[in-house]
Amino acid sequence: MIDHASIGQAARALEQGLLVAFPTETVYGLGADAENPAAVAAIYAAKGRPQDHPVIVHLAPGASLAHWAAEIPAEAQQLADAFWPGPLTMILKRAAGVPAAVSGGQDTIGLRCPAHPLAIALLQAFKQGRGGIAAPSANKFGHVSPTTAAHVHDEFDADGALAMVLDGGASLVGIESTIVDLSRLATHGPVLLRPGHISADAIAAVIDRLPAAPDAAAPRASGTLESHYAPHTPVAMQPTATLKTTLAQLHEAGRKVALVHYSDLPATHAAVRLPAAPGGFAHALYAALRSMDGSGAALILVEAPPQEAAWLGVNDRLRRAAHGSTGIVHGLLNKEAP
Repeated sequence: MIDHASIGQAARALEQGLLVAFPTETVYGLGADAENPAAVAAIYAAKGRPQDHPVIVHLAPGASLAHWAAEIPAEAQQLADAFWPGPLTMILKRAAGVPAAVSGGQDTIGLRCPAHPLAIALLQAFKQGRGGIAAPSANKFGHVSPTTAAHVHDEFDADGALAMVLDGGASLVGIESTIVDLSRLATHGPVLLRPGHISADAIAAVIDRLPAAPDAAAPRASGTLESHYAPHTPVAMQPTATLKTTLAQLHEAGRKVALVHYSDLPATHAAVRLPAAPGGFAHALYAALRSMDGSGAALILVEAPPQEAAWLGVNDRLRRAAHGSTGIVHGLLNKEAP
């Protein structure tokens, strides 16, 4: 059910330059008026986000791409027709009148139309559907993205940075949107900057070109730093075949381990079992990491998902979550037990 009074209140808050968190089908976003540099700066301040790290601008269904993008290649319109509203972000050349704040100072811009009904209602109410809402994930920079309103409150209530949090239940997809760069088609073709629910093969089926892997000259994009999506507790991934041995060794060393898994594995200090299918695993992943982060464990050990294409988005998020914890298992096994 859509509470139109709350939607109107949130739209007015955005129009006044305030911050509003809202649900999308991927994760919850921390929204501000994309054409108000001071409001966008408030996003960066609230998150502790580097100023050169761009945000994604969310648009209402049917919004004019020409207002935001200087060039709209045929491939962009084809992908919008195929996947919007939905979890696909396109990187295009930024229109001259759009503030550079949303792009981290680059000449490109990330655009998407979310599929969540509350997000659509908010975008339609905000500036009568003609505005854009800049919205990275509604969490402190680098931390696990929120997939419920409660996660957003956990992140920001102590700061008082948000005017409102719209509650739309748990995010359906659970990981951030696929990002495809279409700003350099003539020289590089389409480039997949961040994998997600919409696969490279699905994109290729629409535009007849398979997106390439990121290159050194690719535009900076949301959620593409090596260390990202990380809980406070160190994260390590191991294949199923070695997990039982590692769990036994850590138990013997007196270490408390929180386990995120999908196979039958021994009991640990804390554990959450996720579906063994990529969609279900992605939907529950961030909530599981947040839950295990609060368990008092010394380590969150994740059963590495399969390396199949359907798991690419999940593996990308887990690799970044574990990036800053290299050697953590070895370190816990080679120190004196507490």
